[in-house]
Amino acid sequence: MTTTHNDQILNLIGLAMKAGKLVLGSEPTLTAIRANKVQLAFFPSDGGASQSKKFADKAKFYHVTLIQDYTKQELINAIGVNRSVFAVSDHGFSRKLKQLISEKERN
Repeated sequence: MTTTHNDQILNLIGLAMKAGKLVLGSEPTLTAIRANKVQLAFFPSDGGASQSKKFADKAKFYHVTLIQDYTKQELINAIGVNRSVFAVSDHGFSRKLKQLISEKERN
């Protein structure tokens, strides 16, 4: 069985969660973006339009990569908690996730 880039990305998000390297929830994530404590944030592709725009604007302004490729359910399943908006607070996890995401987009 081969694992897809999506599987690898979602598995790595799960590992980051277990390692305590995620900022969970809308407000804590926005606060972390504003404080330049994160480089990568996730927002569900099926999230609300106004929240989506708010996160996209904040992420762009603070030079944070915002990923909106996954549904709420995929994100919730990846981290094991009922939160679909979160950010990665660890440089190593962020770097590896960005690498996997750019590989996925090239294929």
